[in-house]
Order: sequence, then C-alpha cells, then structure tokens
Amino acid sequence: MAEDPQRRRDRVDEMVEAWRRELPEAATVELEIVKRLGRLSGRAEFATQEVLAAAGLTYAEFDVLATLRRAAPPHRLKPGQLAARSMLTTGGTSNILQRLSAAGLVEREADPADRRSSWVRLTPLGVRRAEELARATGDAHGRLFAPVPEADLRALADLLRDVLVSLGDAPPALPGEG
Repeated sequence: MAEDPQRRRDRVDEMVEAWRRELPEAATVELEIVKRLGRLSGRAEFATQEVLAAAGLTYAEFDVLATLRRAAPPHRLKPGQLAARSMLTTGGTSNILQRLSAAGLVEREADPADRRSSWVRLTPLGVRRAEELARATGDAHGRLFAPVPEADLRALADLLRDVLVSLGDAPPALPGEG
C-alpha cells in the first residue's frame, strides 16, 4: 500500500526511510510502533516529571500515593496489594513508604485480624496531596495532548488497550482479593 502523500510526517518517518534504503527488512511497522511509543512516552514522562519535581516527589512516590487514593476509603491497602497495584516491587515499595511516612503522607496500622500483617493508609494530608498531584499531572497531560483531536485520542487509547490485551496484559490477581 502506498503512503498517503497528504499525511504529515514525523521524525520516525525519516528514520524508517533511511532503513528502507539501507536495510529494508529493518523498516517494519513494529519498528515504527516502538519508536513512536518511545517518543510519546518520553514526552508524557517529561510533562509528569515537571509537575512532580515542583512538588518534591519522585514518580514512584506519586504512584504509591495515587494507588492508595484510588483505593476506596479509608484509602488503605496491604503492602502486597499496594505493590501489585502500583507495579512496584515490595522491596522498592518499602523504601518509598518510609519516605512518604516521614513526610506525613502515609501511615502504617496493624491489622487486627492478622498480627503478621499491616495496612498502609493515606493520612488526610496524603489524600489532599494525592488529589492535588492527580489533578496537576492530568492538567499537564491535557496540555500535552491539546493539539490532538479528542476522537483521535479515544481511538488511540482503545487501540493501545487492544494491543496490550493481545500481548497478554491483564489486571493482576491481587494478593488478599478474590
């Protein structure tokens, strides 16, 4: 199929054309997808990092706060649930929880039903901070994607979901649930 001469070009098009000249078998649609996803991810991460840096938090710390805020009130999870939902390791989560606890954003509480276990809960300050940052990062992403028509964004989100599901990406079975 011939390329549409009216389609706007990006930097990936230039790279793929060079591969077509030099090593045609390297100029695949998969390469285009990977390179475009990488470029888009980098731009989104930059927008997010700007917000978080101004707030003095790392992405991992924000991820923990946001994960706890998404949990139903009282915004608490077991450490294993928190690690699974935030896509962090339990060891990494432990270090992050120490920093967030020192900042007064989370606290641990004993689980009266299981003395070997505990809950991690957002403090009232943690709830406010998580909500502020969720709104601020959402605004940053909104500014990033503002030039893109809403219908294109919806179509892209749906296509990416379909691709990820086809690749086996599904919600994890969460410890202590189900």
